[in-house]
Amino acid sequence: MFATNKEAVGLSYSLEGMLHAKRMTWEAIAQMAKRIRPGMHESAAREMALEVLQDLGMERIWHPLLIRFGANTLKTFKQRSDGDPQLAEHDLFFIDLGIVWDRHEGDCGATFVIGEDVEMHACAAAAKSLFDQVHDHWKTHQVAGPELYRYAAEQARTMGWVLNLEIKGHRVSDFPHAIYRAGDLGDFADCPQVGLWILEIQ
Repeated sequence: MFATNKEAVGLSYSLEGMLHAKRMTWEAIAQMAKRIRPGMHESAAREMALEVLQDLGMERIWHPLLIRFGANTLKTFKQRSDGDPQLAEHDLFFIDLGIVWDRHEGDCGATFVIGEDVEMHACAAAAKSLFDQVHDHWKTHQVAGPELYRYAAEQARTMGWVLNLEIKGHRVSDFPHAIYRAGDLGDFADCPQVGLWILEIQ
């Protein structure tokens, strides 16, 4: 498949639609994070998250809503959480949303820390910092997917962390993007266009 085919879009697509979906997804994450407290179970957090999404007027969920606590944050997207853990006083959690807003896919995720565990704070800060560095590298050098993730892994090592290269980003678009079968961002042999790919750092 040629690069142009891998970046095909549907009839509903607009860049502004993608940016709106991104803004709404980040707003949802911010509202959810404010409501998560120590003692809450993962299952209760997911129920709360659905209420937030309904209040914000989502069109639909297009990938499973993930909220993970503690050790479950080490799992990849396709792995199930172990049990239904409670968030501890000193703990971390992440939220990963794939939501359709006005026919466009918003996909965002972030890690949050509760309490004062130094290593947890360092891990969350490193993930955000690395994401920003890789994003800037793409904007400045217009590199293809494999180079983007090679750079990401190299920078992670420099920072003293190990990047999970089983997670290498994916396509988004007007719903449903899955018809385009574009593969992972980390394998895309061209410079990714704005609004069509999700950079994932775990």
